[in-house]
Amino acid sequence: MFLLQAPQIKELEIFSRMPDRLRRRENSVWSDANRGGPITDSFLEGPVFDDADNLYVSDIPFGRIFRIDAAGEWALIAEYDGEPNGMKFLDANTLLVTDYKNGLMRVDVQTGAVTPHLERRNTERFKGLNDLVLAAS
Repeated sequence: MFLLQAPQIKELEIFSRMPDRLRRRENSVWSDANRGGPITDSFLEGPVFDDADNLYVSDIPFGRIFRIDAAGEWALIAEYDGEPNGMKFLDANTLLVTDYKNGLMRVDVQTGAVTPHLERRNTERFKGLNDLVLAAS
């Protein structure tokens, strides 16, 4: 590989951990199918930052969206009957969320309201929506 400069080596450290109070010690349909049945207290995906540098992550097995602030404090933004994965902001208050179970969802990060954005194309439901890219066109 040709590099003009040698890559920098950076020491990493843990920024934040999910607090025990938010961990679920129970089975889920998702963990049964994807992990062979052991209890999975969370499975975080879809990291995205807002304009205030808060980090948002989805918890697939338990249908949760969390916000992690710059101090590493966690807040539950939404919890619903779904399997959220990839996320992008549509505007300052609205997350567009891919959901294995429900299709494409909208989450209002101020109120926690979760509503369908696109559940199907014509008569067909989506099969395992994953990550998300938004374009201006």
